[in-house]
Amino acid sequence: MTATPADPPIGNTARFAARPLSGSGTPAHVWINAERQLPDLDLGDCTEIVVVAAHPDDETLGFGAASAMMAERGVQVQVVSASDGGASHATNSLSERRQLEQVRRAELHRAVGILGLPTPVSLGLPDGELSSHEGRLVDLLTDILAKRPPGTWCAANWRGDGHPDHEAVGRAAAVATQRTGAVLLEYPVWMWHWALPGDGAVPWDRAQAAPLSPTAIDRKTHAAQCFRSQFEPLGATPAVLPPSVLRRLLAVGEVVFR
Repeated sequence: MTATPADPPIGNTARFAARPLSGSGTPAHVWINAERQLPDLDLGDCTEIVVVAAHPDDETLGFGAASAMMAERGVQVQVVSASDGGASHATNSLSERRQLEQVRRAELHRAVGILGLPTPVSLGLPDGELSSHEGRLVDLLTDILAKRPPGTWCAANWRGDGHPDHEAVGRAAAVATQRTGAVLLEYPVWMWHWALPGDGAVPWDRAQAAPLSPTAIDRKTHAAQCFRSQFEPLGATPAVLPPSVLRRLLAVGEVVFR
């Protein structure tokens, strides 16, 4: 992948909207066959990390194997979910949305258990509206990070990932880490769908590859299966995420921007 001389403007909601997840997106083999020579992410200095997700499943799909491996090594890993993901099915009634929130919280708890992590924290902000609650999210994340020891890291959705909620979480995490001095990592999820290797909208010069153990990859693979509400039809409603999405996310490894 070609590094860009400087970070491009972040915010790729138009790119993501132009390639909805119901479409094919960039095939996994294109990423796998690309000549990616990214430096390894050095996790040696991290003794505690807060992993922030816009929705239940982002933490697993974007940073799950790294989280599992860090936990294996004795690092304290705390998952924080900004929303409960109740708006993933747009046609749901209010009562159905509330039921789905309960389902997705339960899926999250099962997934982090498989990853070997402690009970997640759910902030309960409204799914699909996180940009409208960004200030509140900044304050909540600042409070969480301020209670952690010096040198704590924070991994959050990438500010340029394309989904408005993902980008809002990334921006909020960036402000919160600036306030507290925590080290910020940003992990992409939907970038793998709409971008291409060497894409100028991606800050490859800041990209690092998380070195993953086979055990951690296996944990992530099993944890991802917990999110059945997203990868399987819900009644008469088709699956939100096609099977190709999960296959691609499991195939490309984990990359962060630091």
